[in-house]
Amino acid sequence: MKILVTGGAGFIGSAVVRLAVARGHEVVNLDALTYAACLDNVAEVADSPLYAFEHADIRDRATLDRVFAAHRPDAVMHLAAESHVDRSIDGPGAFVETNVTGTYNMLEAARAHWIHAGRPDTFRFHHISTDEVYGSLGATGKFTEVTPYDPRSPYSASKAASDHLVRAWHETYGLPVVLTNCSNNYGPFHFPEKLIPVVILNALAGQPIPVYGRGENVRDWLFVEDHADALLTVLTRGRSGRSYNIGGENEARNIDLVRTICALLDEMRPGAAPYAGQIAFVTDRPGHDARYAIDPGRIREELGWRPSVTLEEGLRRTVRWYLDNEGWWRALQNRAGVGQRLGTGT
Repeated sequence: MKILVTGGAGFIGSAVVRLAVARGHEVVNLDALTYAACLDNVAEVADSPLYAFEHADIRDRATLDRVFAAHRPDAVMHLAAESHVDRSIDGPGAFVETNVTGTYNMLEAARAHWIHAGRPDTFRFHHISTDEVYGSLGATGKFTEVTPYDPRSPYSASKAASDHLVRAWHETYGLPVVLTNCSNNYGPFHFPEKLIPVVILNALAGQPIPVYGRGENVRDWLFVEDHADALLTVLTRGRSGRSYNIGGENEARNIDLVRTICALLDEMRPGAAPYAGQIAFVTDRPGHDARYAIDPGRIREELGWRPSVTLEEGLRRTVRWYLDNEGWWRALQNRAGVGQRLGTGT
């Protein structure tokens, strides 16, 4: 299969690219190389005859048409997106332009390509989204594929809008699509503005480890390599028009997650004092969702997929990766917003 992956130089996208190439698929990586992208993420496959790179922006429809005509993919995996909630609070416009208008451009370019190819039933437009479109849960319950949408941030609202566009293009034009909504990802190559890499890098630098509010917010954590495996499973075996929730089956409070990472660092890179002493509670994020939890029953029952990495194992592998790859994250330290508190514009 030849797969066009958008956002393939990002965190999740690069995991998809690496795994797809390893499994023998041809991959065209389309990425605008904005602040969170890094071609080092795909260095291990860059010389493969199965890999090609297109420096392109999904907001540029003419360029998308050229890419589709040049490569004629069998499937699209659309991951390119602005994804950081705090940044969306400070600058929502970029999220609408990329996540909504960009997805519209991708759908139209894909539809034109699909029609030109004779409308093959085997074509797939796989839209990768987030559980944040469902809003916030209380102490009990889990998100399913029929949970009503209730986004609470500019980021999640823009992703909800893109989900609706994808479903509309399937219902109105017959474009063969699949959708996935995932829980919080973590693992190697995670850009250092999200919680887990911030904890690791601030701890190593001897700086305060910021925890929003009292750290009571709960997330379901999904190891990124498990997620890539799930995405390829849905692409190749999912039913057209169907959506699938992908979860790690690993719920944890933020404060417990942070303390676990500190304990791992105490073991792997001991400091003068326990790293947990650097934890600092800071003003909470505006509109901070209390809890996310995924019910992954559909993907488990229909496609036979389950996560393989426990949170304990995944955090250990992640901490070890950051300790062993200082050159990768140091090169990103001067990028816009890294190391700063964002999302306080309200």
